Amino acid sequence: MKHLLFLLFALCPLLSAVEKPNIVVILVDDMGFADLGCYGSEIPTPNLDALAKNGLRFTQFYNTGRCCPTRASLLTGLYSHQAGIGHMTDDKGVPGYRGRLNDSCVTIAEVLRPAGYFTAMTGKWHVGQNLGVTPWGRGFDRSLNAAAGGFYFGGGDKAKAKLFLNSEAIANDDPRLPKDWYSTDLWTAFGLRFIDEALAAKKPFYLHLCHNAPHFPLQAPAEAIAKFRGKYKEGWGALRDARIARQKELGIIDAAWEKAPRPPAIKLWKDHTPEEQDRFDHLMAVYAATVHRMDQAIGDLVNGIKQRGVLENTLILFMSDNGGNAESGPNGRTDGDPTKAASNWFCGESWAFLQNAPFRKYKHYNHEGGIASPLIAHWPAGMKTMRQGDEETGRLVHAPAHLIDIMATCVDASGANYPKEHNGRAIMPMEGVSLKPLLVSESESLPVSRSLFWEHEGNAAVRHGDLKLVRTGRNGPWELYDLKTDRTEQHDLAAAQPEKVKELAAEWQKWAERAYVLPYPGEGKAKKKKGKTKVK
Repeated sequence: MKHLLFLLFALCPLLSAVEKPNIVVILVDDMGFADLGCYGSEIPTPNLDALAKNGLRFTQFYNTGRCCPTRASLLTGLYSHQAGIGHMTDDKGVPGYRGRLNDSCVTIAEVLRPAGYFTAMTGKWHVGQNLGVTPWGRGFDRSLNAAAGGFYFGGGDKAKAKLFLNSEAIANDDPRLPKDWYSTDLWTAFGLRFIDEALAAKKPFYLHLCHNAPHFPLQAPAEAIAKFRGKYKEGWGALRDARIARQKELGIIDAAWEKAPRPPAIKLWKDHTPEEQDRFDHLMAVYAATVHRMDQAIGDLVNGIKQRGVLENTLILFMSDNGGNAESGPNGRTDGDPTKAASNWFCGESWAFLQNAPFRKYKHYNHEGGIASPLIAHWPAGMKTMRQGDEETGRLVHAPAHLIDIMATCVDASGANYPKEHNGRAIMPMEGVSLKPLLVSESESLPVSRSLFWEHEGNAAVRHGDLKLVRTGRNGPWELYDLKTDRTEQHDLAAAQPEKVKELAAEWQKWAERAYVLPYPGEGKAKKKKGKTKVK
């Protein structure tokens, strides 16, 4: 009997490890809300569509509106200023803007590794490697990463691509890399290699995979671009209307919402010459190719996990870091050959207007076009009891959710413990809530009432329930919208409901002071406040 009890106790850790799900978080870069087939796009994304069909899609999931802050928030479960990255990776001298993950936060990898997970990261890091913060220093057992982004091709002008393999800076033609690699495929190939190491070690795995695509400089193989040449000569207006119609059919948006109008800076398609239209067609074809190739890589990843026999108990979460990017203006940029590493192509505002359908504004802003993101969740073992929804497209979740919720979801799904201290330093508590109840049951809402907050470059917003208060710039007037009836933000209620504006603005101010949004850079040193966790 004693021997039997000893054996049972000895097996308990192994049994627990078997029950833990593998977790894959996939982040793509500068992709608009409407750029996937399952969110209304004409771009073929069959692999992500399949994940959505057999899983679920969130219709009200939010990012931070910009690259580095999103990565910080996703990794830590905090608002980005709390983690030290309220802007980009330059140190602006105040706690919320130090340009790197601080020592008062932990990453998902730092939380899951003590719970027995093999942790791996591939792709774009961009949370302060220039200031000493690295994947291998923040909980990842294995990593192939770029400190930032700005490249796709491993051949040609190789100076743009600087890679690190498990802390070692390596050459672009290192023999451990595939010859003439394309970054979208490279991140996947090494992700599967690291998964093999986890399986060999008999550990559940956490893979954090961050694509460059479809961020500028837009680059893709010639054959991928050729698939889309000529498909964008209808222009952004007609294609946007088609996406919106499809979104209504899919239930992604409410048919009663008005579409955001074309901004004055964007010309009508018919007002461009045939030569200009051909250039714009080519530009969007390159963008579509990068999205399509990204989808193919995700298909390779999913098939690889399936072939290894572990897809059933792997939770996959897919999202984008901000809305479509209007940088470079309405005409975009087409410098060089987009099939070569030295090129520099931007979609620009005119096509970003299509990418963010049906919403207003773009990356950088806190209006819906800047912060609305697809979120696809796929977990066969966890979702067995879930209502599947439409048999053709899968289930939709309309509950508002945010990047801050991904940490809490990973902790909940894995059974890990979120620490109060790490390496002898106090850690800020998670800001988010677990989305697991929405993933594994028929629940339509989270069991909490909360507000969600944003700030970037002075742009700011707070959402409580269906009401959203938003402004452009530090000195812009507050606008108030009822997102249930007007998520495209066409009818400003601020003048009609001044007390509600005052209430939500005060709530935002209180959060901004608590979450290290304030002081802004250049406004003096941060004041220590009683009861606050000191940001290190």
